[in-house]
Amino acid sequence: MVTATLIETLKVKNTLGEGVIWDAIGAAVWWTDIDGSKLYRYHLADKKLDHWSTPERLGSFALVADSDYLICGFASGFAYFNPHESSNLDSTDLQWLHRVEEDNGGTRLNDGRADRQGRFWAGSMVESGDPGAGALYCLDQQLQVTSKVSGLTISNGLCWSPDSTLMYHTDTPSRRIHRYDFDVTTGAITNQSCLVRTERGCFPDGSTVDAEGYIWNAQWGASQVVRYSPEGEVDFVLPLPVSQPTCVAFGGPKLDMLLVTSASQGLDAQALLAEPEAGNVFVFQTNITGTPDSRFIANS
Repeated sequence: MVTATLIETLKVKNTLGEGVIWDAIGAAVWWTDIDGSKLYRYHLADKKLDHWSTPERLGSFALVADSDYLICGFASGFAYFNPHESSNLDSTDLQWLHRVEEDNGGTRLNDGRADRQGRFWAGSMVESGDPGAGALYCLDQQLQVTSKVSGLTISNGLCWSPDSTLMYHTDTPSRRIHRYDFDVTTGAITNQSCLVRTERGCFPDGSTVDAEGYIWNAQWGASQVVRYSPEGEVDFVLPLPVSQPTCVAFGGPKLDMLLVTSASQGLDAQALLAEPEAGNVFVFQTNITGTPDSRFIANS
C-alpha cells in the first residue's frame, strides 16, 4: 500500500510553479516560477532557499553534466544559463542555442525534461491564437533541435519508463496521457497510444516515473496527484490543499520524497482566501522510490 505524508511546505507563493527536479549531487530541489520569471533552489538539509531572476520566462530546465550551467527551455527557445555567475544576466550567464516558433508569437516553451541518454526535451504551449500551434522538441547531444510531435496546445508530462523503452507525454487540454515506444539510441518515438483519459475538469500536467515503472501525474484543476500503473490503472490518489498542482519529482537522499509544485495563476481574491497554500511547493515522505532526474550531456 502506497503512503505519502506531508512533511514540509515551502511557502513561496509562486504564480506558476513548475519544472521541479532533484539535484542528487547538490542535494537540492530546483524549480521555476514561469510567470514570475524566477528560478528556485532549496537545500533540504539546511533549509536554505535561493532564487534568481531569469532573462525570460523559464518553462523547464535540466542540470548539465560536469557543468554549473543549466539547459533551459525559455519562452522563446533553448539556452544555457548559469544562475551562479551573477544576478546581472550579462552575456557570461546566458548562451542562446536555438530560438523556436519565431513565426508564432502566441506560443512559448513549457514543460521539459532530460532523458537518460542526455537529450533535453521541451514542448510549447499556445497562449494566444489557434489551438494546436505547439510542438514537442528534442535538443540532442550535438545541440541539434528536432520537432517530434506537432499539433499540440499545452505540451506537458514528459517522463520515461525505468528502462527507457517507453516515453509518456500529454497535451493537457486533451485530458489524455499518451505512451510511445522510445528508441534509446536515436530518440525516435513511435506507436502512440492513449494510456490514460482523465475525467472532465481534471487536466494532466507534469509527470514522473518511479522505480516500479508507475507514472505519477499532477492534475491541474483536480487538487490531486495520481499514481498510475504501467497499464494506466489508478493505483493511488494523493489529495492536495491546492486546486492547481503542476509538476512532480522524487528527491531526497533515498529518492523517497515526492516534490509537488503548484500555481496561484488565475485565482481571484475569493479563491485565494479558500486556497491559502496555492503556489507553494509540497514535500511528501513516501514509501516509494523514484527514479533520478537525468542531466543533459553535450558532445560538441
